[in-house]
Amino acid sequence: MSKKGKWTARDMPDLTGKVAIVTGANSGIGLEAALALARKGAHVVIASRNLQKCDEAAAQIRAQTPACALEIIRLDLADLASVRGFAGAFREGHDHLHLLINNAGVMAIPYRKTADGFEMQFGTNHLGHFALTGLLLAVLLDTPGARVVTVSSGAHTMGKVHFDDLQRERSYRKWEAYGQSKLANLLFAYELQRRLAAVGAPVISVAAHPGYANTNLQAVGPQMEGSRLQAGMMKLANRVLAQSQEMGALPTLFAATAPAVKGGDYVGPGGFMEQRGYPVKVRSNAASYDVATARRLWEGSSDLTGVDYALLQSPKPAAAASPVA
Repeated sequence: MSKKGKWTARDMPDLTGKVAIVTGANSGIGLEAALALARKGAHVVIASRNLQKCDEAAAQIRAQTPACALEIIRLDLADLASVRGFAGAFREGHDHLHLLINNAGVMAIPYRKTADGFEMQFGTNHLGHFALTGLLLAVLLDTPGARVVTVSSGAHTMGKVHFDDLQRERSYRKWEAYGQSKLANLLFAYELQRRLAAVGAPVISVAAHPGYANTNLQAVGPQMEGSRLQAGMMKLANRVLAQSQEMGALPTLFAATAPAVKGGDYVGPGGFMEQRGYPVKVRSNAASYDVATARRLWEGSSDLTGVDYALLQSPKPAAAASPVA
């Protein structure tokens, strides 16, 4: 292990022959993760809605790793038709999927709706990834040792799942909505692990968060609102307080590749308040481990997206075989 026992991307195993999907791989932490995976030999699928930015990201990766294997498939998580199209296109070209990294997301934006009428943060960050994972489940189950990594945030602690107003039509506060979506990411990741374990699947579900990383994610909300002041404050905070996006990607990469990772694990930075530092296993808040809430969210998400995860149906109680506490 590098740097006096501190895990870095250099500690990743060889990934030659492995296939990885990274959503939102056109910039920020997703781009850094895709680059690191490509360097280790993985065939990386760059999944994003903006094909021009995908091409630019691929060019950056190829410039640093000329012999890498990259593929671009358009994916708009805010449009279930696009999610289904992506899954179909991937299945046509691949029989196996070793790593599904559910990374893409939006943060603290003004109220918007997805193409299917969902609140944009909940619809993109949670429902889009819920549908994507379910539509790729058969390929994952055919790949022993596969991992699903769902990227959450420390902001999950400010979240609550408002089942009486999931789409925040009665009350919308952008940070509360973001917190709900990030809590939903964790509830999904842990419930997915419980259901995989219940049927003895050769796949694990884990979660990660980047801490406070200097990416373009923070600027999108202020830009959409037309607030130059907020955008400037975010830019200054990133410069002074945030760690690099390379460091921010390490928890995701650790969760995706480290041999010590087990189903239901949560990985984040090991420094002060988990805001920065090298990756370690951490704990999310108590609400994220609530089985009843997770099951209710799962059923609601299935109804909303039309994705039923039929391959994980089991007569056994899902919680009984779970390592998630």
